[in-house]
Amino acid sequence: MFIETEATPNPATLKFLPGRPVLTQGTLDIRDTEGAGQSPLAQALFSIDGVSGVFFGSDFISVTKSGGDWPDLKPVVLGAIMEHFVSGEPLLIGEFDGAAEGDGEEFFAGDDAETVATIKKLIETHVRPAVANDGGDIKFRGFRDGTVYLALKGSCSGCPSSSATLRHGIENLLKHYVPDVRAVEQI
Repeated sequence: MFIETEATPNPATLKFLPGRPVLTQGTLDIRDTEGAGQSPLAQALFSIDGVSGVFFGSDFISVTKSGGDWPDLKPVVLGAIMEHFVSGEPLLIGEFDGAAEGDGEEFFAGDDAETVATIKKLIETHVRPAVANDGGDIKFRGFRDGTVYLALKGSCSGCPSSSATLRHGIENLLKHYVPDVRAVEQI
């Protein structure tokens, strides 16, 4: 089994591509050992000294470190990922609906439903694929008084360039196509 790795804009996070599906529905962002209990692979990764976050996407795993150097951590992480996929163990224990995980309720006024539908479509078609390429995910959370509220996950959460991405990339795109948008904020 060959696992590719890619750097992400977040220097604390590496993206691992096992060359096979990882999560068939949604995404899963695990930020502590308690959350890792739902996945044998996450448990194995969190047992590695220095690992502080694991994010499962459709065909990738993003691993965030709190300490240590990637040249030291990377081989251990690769070994844990390879061992998991070779073992044939399931990725998750029990049922998981990635679409509902930690997203919370969306908020917006009923009068804004058409605007929100356009915003969501732009996020799905233009923004989300680019964010996934960087080892993360983005979710629409709400729209109020011209401000779009988004949640960033995976390598995008806490990334030094996430503010620039929100302001210069996503905000400009949404303002261009949706005149009612005045700002974008991260939740």
